[in-house]
Amino acid sequence: MAGFLGATYDWVKAAHVIFVIFWMAGLFMLPRYLVYHQEGMGDPAEAARWVDRETKLRHIILTPAMIVAWVLGLALAFNAGIADGVPGLGWLHAKLALVLLLSAYHGWAVGYAKKLARGQATVANRTLRMLNEVPAIGAVLIVVLVIVKPF
Repeated sequence: MAGFLGATYDWVKAAHVIFVIFWMAGLFMLPRYLVYHQEGMGDPAEAARWVDRETKLRHIILTPAMIVAWVLGLALAFNAGIADGVPGLGWLHAKLALVLLLSAYHGWAVGYAKKLARGQATVANRTLRMLNEVPAIGAVLIVVLVIVKPF
């Protein structure tokens, strides 16, 4: 790639992948924490421990990793010419749409963690367990788009 990133391109790409891994790890953990938190709401001490765990996960790993992954990813996308109408980047547009959806899921999970912290469980346990699969499905689709570049 000979875009504005120049010789730093590989370093930016490596950092992007690293922070995506951190973000995905958090997206795999937080929904599981939410299930355990919701199931433990009958015990105030147990619920308080889950609030603490969720807060630390969000503040130390999940949200910072998402922000860095987005910043680096956008730098890579602009370097590739996404804003210049470069042809052959349909896969990148689709990837960005999926990343937007994962970001929305991230926001929902953080919001639901805050609801649980207030003692408000509004999602059925079974539904919450099924929602655990959203990050895995997103990761599979994104990796296929990035590696195969089907369009």
